[in-house]
Amino acid sequence: MLQVRSFPSCSTRVRTASVPPSCGLVRSTIDRLPACPASTRPGRALLAVRADVNSDAFRPRPAAPASGSARTQLSPPLIQHDYLVIGSGIAGLTYALKVAEYGTVAIITKDNANEGCTRYAQGGVCAVLDKSDSVADHVRDTVVAGAFLNDLQAVEVVCREGPARVLELVEMGAQFSRNADGTLHLTKEGGHSNRRIVHAADLTGAEIERALLENARAHKNIHFYEHHMVVDLVVDEYGGTLHCFGADVLDQRANTMTRFLGLATMLASGGAGQVYPNTTNPHVATGDGIAMAYRAHANVSNMEFVQFHPTGLYNPAGTGSTFLITEAVRGEGGMLFNKAGERFMERYDERLELAPRDVVARSIHDQLLRHGDSHVLLDISHKPRQEVLHHFPNIAAKCLDLGIDITRDPIPVVPVQHYTCGGVSTGLLGETNVQGLYACGEVACSGLHGANRLASNSLLEGLVFAERAVNPSVAHAEHAARNCSRQLHYAAASADFGGPRGARELNSALADWVTTRRQELRDVMWRCCGIVRRSKELLQARDYVVSLYIETKAIYKNYGVNTELVELLNMATVAELMVSCALQRKESRGLHYSADYPHLDEAQRRPSVISTSLKSRYDLSPYMRNVPSVLKGAGGPASAAQPKRVTRKPVQRDRELAVRSTPQDL
Repeated sequence: MLQVRSFPSCSTRVRTASVPPSCGLVRSTIDRLPACPASTRPGRALLAVRADVNSDAFRPRPAAPASGSARTQLSPPLIQHDYLVIGSGIAGLTYALKVAEYGTVAIITKDNANEGCTRYAQGGVCAVLDKSDSVADHVRDTVVAGAFLNDLQAVEVVCREGPARVLELVEMGAQFSRNADGTLHLTKEGGHSNRRIVHAADLTGAEIERALLENARAHKNIHFYEHHMVVDLVVDEYGGTLHCFGADVLDQRANTMTRFLGLATMLASGGAGQVYPNTTNPHVATGDGIAMAYRAHANVSNMEFVQFHPTGLYNPAGTGSTFLITEAVRGEGGMLFNKAGERFMERYDERLELAPRDVVARSIHDQLLRHGDSHVLLDISHKPRQEVLHHFPNIAAKCLDLGIDITRDPIPVVPVQHYTCGGVSTGLLGETNVQGLYACGEVACSGLHGANRLASNSLLEGLVFAERAVNPSVAHAEHAARNCSRQLHYAAASADFGGPRGARELNSALADWVTTRRQELRDVMWRCCGIVRRSKELLQARDYVVSLYIETKAIYKNYGVNTELVELLNMATVAELMVSCALQRKESRGLHYSADYPHLDEAQRRPSVISTSLKSRYDLSPYMRNVPSVLKGAGGPASAAQPKRVTRKPVQRDRELAVRSTPQDL
């Protein structure tokens, strides 16, 4: 029987369900369904219900155009494709283009398709292309930067297969910077022993996104669903293991809920930078993929390792995401000074400005605390003017808007949240412990990065694991089409978006509450789970995020589905995972620096793994509150009008979070 794991308290065992009018299915036929016909080509046999769903309501629907009224194209209650891709960055688009040769693909993204972290990546993508470089050197640099917590197999796979994947981007039309002789220009960044960074000036991510999007939009089997937010995955137990058969999705323009069914699902939704107030991540990076995978009982790993980029542009008047000053500025000779004019990195590391990001970020943080300053200075004005402008045109233009000429003036910089090294646990083929669910890119934890990501390895990871996930996901799709017809029919028949499970926009009082709580959460995470951590502050952060989670879930359960509430619940979930992992690690390693445990401990050289199959190690009763008063008089379902008080008694935690450790072969 299907178990739709929406938010934990809403999980229900489906026994009977009304079929949506446009579904084309009849409840009485579910128990006597024919077997799915065999496929002559992997992925060709779509869903077992295809014979019943030839109406227009079931046909793949391209996303509404960016302009015009979205309400003219309402989502049907059920949409089917062979493959679902959640996210439209480098990982999702690469996977979609390759798997589209075997069936139809839905790319679901909660903003415009080009809005994501890939677009904002400046530095580049690693590839061992120079004769003086080697895969062994790239492996060593990655493992050293990762504080020896990396999965060595994952590192070797990415470094070995990476060059071919980068050259595929060139074949797809990506225009990278080149030398006078036409060869790819390679730059160098912190932590690298050689020049191996392929780049497009300082707009590498935007160029890669452009090339991939052009190819994807031109492919007849790829359908975009922009401004569609995935709320939760649809999972079912089959053969003693959990399988993913699709996702429940909020059409943000039409304000309706839709169930998407697919034979295989790729999670490529990016990271969780918005959990922090100062981040280079765009507004969409709220940890949705990690949170929904966790609710679907996927394992999550290494969430304590949050990367803070050393050089975000300091702009006290700025709003929104922080502008990144790429690592390549230091790679090309940029030097760091404090406001007293001292070049301070020699105090901290012999590699100076080219030390790994965690080292440089902590060094700057220490300087700011020592001198009470708001920022330090990054200076590349000693380099030839035309060379600087040619290599960093985007940075030069952005700084000039603020009155800073980087060819003459130093750049004010400060550490900012940049990357989530932890995520959904995956193997070498992008597989998770939930059958049919794959993950790659920043949402995943493949083991490549270990305790700290080496500069420009993130785009490479997305390319390599997207490619590696194709064959196993196609094989799984063929298996599911042949053997999982009953589960797919239940998934189709059980979609129920009535009452509080339906879409509902926020009222003004609740909108204010969400805005306030979101900012509180971000401030707590910056103060208590930032660059330097202390156990006392981490415990305070845990108290807050658990309390916030309970409050938000109570509202969500009774009110309805909207982007703001779902994002807040996802952010609270991811924040708790980060804090829980940080509390478990009694050492300082890579990006996790504990003032209480300032040294490495080889006994703890293993990843942190969070599994929902284990029971909570702490009682929730101290965190229970009343349901917030913003629900009163909201005009919603009857259950929301008179909210019940949450009693202060011990409860069995529905998400059953605990941390366990597994050995690491390094």
